[in-house]
Amino acid sequence: MLYRPAFLLGYAGLLPALFCLGLAVLGPPEWRAMAIQAGGLYAGLILSFLGGSWWGLASKAPARQALSLYGLAVLPSLVSMALLLSPSPWRLVLLGIALLLALTGDRLLVRRRLAPAHWMQLRVPLSIGLAACTIALGVAAR
Repeated sequence: MLYRPAFLLGYAGLLPALFCLGLAVLGPPEWRAMAIQAGGLYAGLILSFLGGSWWGLASKAPARQALSLYGLAVLPSLVSMALLLSPSPWRLVLLGIALLLALTGDRLLVRRRLAPAHWMQLRVPLSIGLAACTIALGVAAR
């Protein structure tokens, strides 16, 4: 069974992305750039936060697995920083794709029995939701 506070707070975490997307598409034109920037920053922060979660889960791993898992755990922050600093008009679309690709790291931690049993139940819809908002924001920015 999914832990109720994690479920509620996890889904509440989609609200800032939805708000930024709504503001970028439906809000006053003078707020559009700020909403796009804020939505991208939020997605990057969440991707980095996910890496921090992986770091914590990796600390439970046997020593022979821990080093590679710690290496994996720093990738989300590096990807977030690189994409957010990128001048590419596709940076938010790529950030959304990175959020989807992060599910492979989540799945690895589940397979190695380092993540809780309900981990993917929560991670899949949240990653898809945030990725969809971020990709849509990237399209709206173009």
